[in-house]
Amino acid sequence: MIASLHSSLSFSISPWKLRSHSNRRNTSQQPSVSQITTAESDSLIQHTTRRRCECYDMYKEVVPFAEAWSWQQSIVEKRKTLIDINEDDSDSLIILQHQPVYTLGTASTENNLNFDIKDSPLPLYQTERGGEVTYHGPGQLVMYPILNLRFQKMDLHWYLRALEEVVIRVLFSAFSLKASRIDGLTGVWVGDKKVAAIGIRVSRWLTYHGLALNVCTDLSPFEQIIPCGIRDRGVGSIKGLMRGSNKHFLKSFYDDDDDDDDGKLIDIAHDSLVKEFCEVFQLDLSYRSVSMVR
Repeated sequence: MIASLHSSLSFSISPWKLRSHSNRRNTSQQPSVSQITTAESDSLIQHTTRRRCECYDMYKEVVPFAEAWSWQQSIVEKRKTLIDINEDDSDSLIILQHQPVYTLGTASTENNLNFDIKDSPLPLYQTERGGEVTYHGPGQLVMYPILNLRFQKMDLHWYLRALEEVVIRVLFSAFSLKASRIDGLTGVWVGDKKVAAIGIRVSRWLTYHGLALNVCTDLSPFEQIIPCGIRDRGVGSIKGLMRGSNKHFLKSFYDDDDDDDDGKLIDIAHDSLVKEFCEVFQLDLSYRSVSMVR
């Protein structure tokens, strides 16, 4: 059975039949890197003033997916009300980790699950975000930006590329990992390993859902799915990639060679994500109490 979120924000468990169809990607409207970045500026878009963004930062917490999903829905509905009265004066950002969970996007098919849908090894949620099936779990930093694209650029392809740009900058500036995009696919890659998945929903030009960056994630749950419906490429994590390419650099993140203490790696990835996110979208963060969304 799959959990789904209803418009009233109450949760129920209901059966849902996955569609079986081939994955078709339209690449004709995908902008290249050169179309969204310039050498002259750290930002992808210039504002006369930086827009305020309320940040609910729980990056050290492991939060149930359903709870965070409900928070997003609640914030989006409140923001729509503010838009109606011309008082939408700030964006929002939620940062956290999730308890182990599989989530399905609007393009999900049963063909990309390596288990019986009625007997999922982990909680399984059908969501309204775009894309296919993915896994969330501890060691993966998740960012849920709730942005009014009227103050950025009213272009969903641009927004997806901008989220990718955030991660690409993080990987290079904080970890010396050279990442890239792949034509026709959404996400961020180091070689043939996908290290960040992106899936969004936009309603009245308000964004929600977002990106997930594998920092020190246990990747074994990905073996039970075809991540994002991509069969010919694997997934990776910052820790795993650094272990393979720069062991000495990786060791500097751990005390006394304790490879099980990933806190420092998470801290550095988080700090860099916040910095690059604010630069790309030209935002000033104001931190808010988590109790305001709980």
